[in-house]
Order: sequence, then structure tokens, then C-alpha cells
Amino acid sequence: MIEQETAALASLVETMAATGVAPDPEALEKFSRTLAKIFDSDPDEAAILAVDAKQKTLKFVIPVKLAAVGSIPLSSTSALAARTARERRAEVVNNFTASRHATVFEGVPLGRRQGELIQKIISAPILEGTQIRGVVQISRKGQSPAISGPDFTQKDLRLLVSLSPTLEQFLKLFLVGK
Repeated sequence: MIEQETAALASLVETMAATGVAPDPEALEKFSRTLAKIFDSDPDEAAILAVDAKQKTLKFVIPVKLAAVGSIPLSSTSALAARTARERRAEVVNNFTASRHATVFEGVPLGRRQGELIQKIISAPILEGTQIRGVVQISRKGQSPAISGPDFTQKDLRLLVSLSPTLEQFLKLFLVGK
């Protein structure tokens, strides 16, 4: 089943590449749904952030609604995404609400009930060779860890890391014309 879903993600990127233009919002939503499905998550629990080397920030690509909210400085000491990019290291955090982290993006309404926060998260760098191009994160949201879903495992993290080539290709497509 997971092999089919990862193949579907790769196929989606190939289809986007064939158009030669940056993905439109509908294509971004479809990509988000496909990525989230691999981890049995909801589309708003999948995030991809692109590195803006000039600005030294991370900018949301998906969820699309977060793209307009702002960016995360790579120097941030409280943002897991920034740490993932700086250290180029994947990580599982199954007690995310207990860890110090930036909460500004969690406050953006994405169609959930108030109080449904990120409880669990996996975060991995998106690399092109040794160059950091972005960060991918899959989370589990809810009002408590118990109802947000199962803990992420090292197997989940390895799977997320294995998607880096496909996600790097996706970022290249997204950045066309930017």
C-alpha cells in the first residue's frame, strides 16, 4: 500500500514536470493530499517549506494558506523546521506541545476546531546533494496527544527521508518562475 502511495506521489511530480510551469493551487492541494495519505494524515498536516537563500528564511509551499502568512528565519531557535534545515537532520517529536516551538503558524485557521494543535511531528530536510532546498514535515493534530493519532516511528521517519528526491523535484517545479 505505501509503495503505491509513494509511486503516486512520484507520478504526480512527473505529471507536474511535464507541464513545464509551476503547480497551480489545485495541483498543490492534490500533492498535499497525496503526501499526507502516505502517513495516514490529513492534508493540512503535511507541510513543505522552501529555503529562500537570499532572505535566509523558510517559506511555506504547502499548506497553501500558510504561504501568505510569512516565513521562518533559518536562525530561529524555536522553530523545528529551521533546526531541521540548519542541522540537515531528520527528527521525530511525539510530544511537540511540550517542546518549545514557534506557534504563529498553528494559529492560522485551516478548517479545524480551535484547540487542535500539532501534538506529534516528523521533520526531514529536502536535499539536493548536500545542499538544503527545503523541509518536509508531517504532523498529527488534535486536542490531545491521545486523540491525535498514533506516535510517529523511526520507520515513518525513514520513509519521509526516502521521499527527499521526489520532494526536491517538486520544489524545483514550484520555484519555476519565482
